[in-house]
Amino acid sequence: MPDEPDIAIIIVTYNSADVIEGLLDSIPPALGSLTADVVAVDNGSADHTVELLGKRGGCRVVQSANVGYAGGINRGVREAGRAEAILILNPDARLTPGSVPPMLETLRTPGTGLVVPQLRSPAGTLEPSLRRAPTVLRALGLSATGVAALSEHVHTSDTDSYLRPHPVDWATGAVVLMSRACFDLLGGWDESFFLYSEETDVCLRARDEGLVTRYEPRAVAVHIGGGSGRTEVTHAMQVVNRVRLYRRRNRALGSWLYYAVIIAGELSHAARGRRQSRFAVAALLRPSLRPAQLGCSDRLLPR
Repeated sequence: MPDEPDIAIIIVTYNSADVIEGLLDSIPPALGSLTADVVAVDNGSADHTVELLGKRGGCRVVQSANVGYAGGINRGVREAGRAEAILILNPDARLTPGSVPPMLETLRTPGTGLVVPQLRSPAGTLEPSLRRAPTVLRALGLSATGVAALSEHVHTSDTDSYLRPHPVDWATGAVVLMSRACFDLLGGWDESFFLYSEETDVCLRARDEGLVTRYEPRAVAVHIGGGSGRTEVTHAMQVVNRVRLYRRRNRALGSWLYYAVIIAGELSHAARGRRQSRFAVAALLRPSLRPAQLGCSDRLLPR
C-alpha cells in the first residue's frame, strides 16, 4: 500500500468470482500515474471469490458478514489508506485505460462531492446511467415519453446530456469517485438501505450540503450488469427502498401518494406476468413480508 495513496479504491464483492478478475485487471491501466490502495470487502461470498482475491497481488481483502452494499463501502473506507478521493467500484465494472485521472481532475472542481463516468455496455453501446431526482410524476411509469418531468431516467437519445460534462441529480452507482471530505461530511453511505437506493441517497444528501455530483464523459467504464442478481427478495428491496428514500425526503401526504403510485406500477407489471412484482406489492402492503435486512417492518409506509 502506498504511504499516501492518491485514491482509495473500494470494491464490495458478493459471489463475484466470475467477474472480479476482469475488474482488477482493468485498474492499473485506468490509474495512469496515480497511486491507489485497493481494498476488496467480501460480503460473505459462498463461491470462490475470496480465494481468487487472495491469490491476487495489489489488492487487500477484508472478509465480512453480509452487511449490504453501503455497509461494505463504509467498511472498506475504514480499512483503506487515507486519500483525498474514494473510488467505489462494482465487481462487474471495467475501467478503460486512463479513465481515472479525468475523474479526479473533475472532483477537484470547487463544490464537487462526487463524479461519475460515462458507462457503456460490453457491446460498446451507451448506457442510460444518468438520473433525475425522484418525484411522484416520475414514478408514474411514463419514462418512455422522454419528458424530463415524467422520467427519472435521462435517455441516451438526449445526446447532449451524455456528451458534455455537467452536474446531475444522481447516477448509476457502478463507478463513483467521491471526495473524502464529502464522505466524512455525510457520515459515509447509509447502511439502512442494504441494497438499492444507496447511490441515490448519497448523491441527494451531498446536494443538500451544497456538493454536486458531476458527470465526466472523458472517463469511460464498461458495466456488465446483473452482478447482484434479481430475485423476488432483491426486487422487493429495490421497490421498498424507493418508497423509503422518498419518504425520508418529503412530507407524509406526498409520500403516501408516491407509495400508491409505486404500488400501482408494480400491479401493472404483475398483471403482465412479472412474478417479482407480485411479491413486491405484497411486501409494500404487508410490512412483515419485507426483507429483514431493511429493518422497516414496523409501519405501513416504510421509512
